[in-house]
Amino acid sequence: MTDILNRRRLLGAAAVAGLATQLGLTGRAIAQPATLPGATSFPNPLKQIDAGLLSVGYAELGAPNAPVVILLHGWPYDIHSFVDVAPLLATAGFRVIVPYLRGYGTTRFLSRETVRNGQQSAFAVDVIALMDKLGIRQASIAGFDWGARTADILAALWPERCKALVSVSGYLIGNQEAGQLPLPPKAEHDWWYQFYFATSRGRAGYEAYRKDFAKLIWQTASPQWHFDDATFDRSAQALDNPDQVSITIHNYRWRLGLAQGEHRYDALEKRLAQAPVIRVPTITLEGDANGAPHPDPASYAGRFVGKYEHRLIKGGIGHNLPQEAPQAFAQAVIDVSAI
Repeated sequence: MTDILNRRRLLGAAAVAGLATQLGLTGRAIAQPATLPGATSFPNPLKQIDAGLLSVGYAELGAPNAPVVILLHGWPYDIHSFVDVAPLLATAGFRVIVPYLRGYGTTRFLSRETVRNGQQSAFAVDVIALMDKLGIRQASIAGFDWGARTADILAALWPERCKALVSVSGYLIGNQEAGQLPLPPKAEHDWWYQFYFATSRGRAGYEAYRKDFAKLIWQTASPQWHFDDATFDRSAQALDNPDQVSITIHNYRWRLGLAQGEHRYDALEKRLAQAPVIRVPTITLEGDANGAPHPDPASYAGRFVGKYEHRLIKGGIGHNLPQEAPQAFAQAVIDVSAI
């Protein structure tokens, strides 16, 4: 194991000079080098496996007996947010699993009768089911947007399954009671799409224009990221999933208490409503040009009570941090997993 960890550190130093870390420091600003050529696809064919309520589509890289990292994407993105991160981590000595969340890509519900539920705890249960099916006892978990929230929940409720955590925008665990509280006007304006989705017109609009909608979110959430059409189109295909609209609409309506969850998740949501602390080693990340709603790092630092560091990634980095700053994201995973 020592050899593996040393190899990771050496590769990390080669990939991103100057990013060697010592956990316990906070608020460091790191520039993202613009030297990594963009990958166009994952090197291996995608895999498919039945796990829990789903047939999960996922990419896998690295040696099968290596320490595991699970990378979780957000909305309206897909697994290609990690298309550059995953090879870096595989080369560093990790087995990398990148699943499509429910409602995305090739992931499908096994039964037509299953509720198309987008509440936060359901995504975490999906990941635990996938880990169980793949025989993964413990993994480092890293994500952004919906994926960061899911990673936070896994670290909070199943710390024995989570070796380490990388979470973009920090502590994102929420609850319906908090969702009832009004925000200042500017903050409410930033969540305009959540209110749009609360209406029947919003659901119909997302159904009719989901790719146009996704492109607008990409542009506003990452105003300095000049992605090309090929990059967007590659990820936008994941939104053709037959459950995408139902999952997205339910997710945002559930947050506001406008849609009910399932009783099977009640106990988990009750625990999450208490804002549980996270004890596993954690690095939180934020881009210096994130145009999406996100909390101030000072507001959530106290929720991480284990070894913890926050990093600000500079260079015009927006919301889709792993795709915009893959070297910095991979380095955070390498560093925190070595603790």
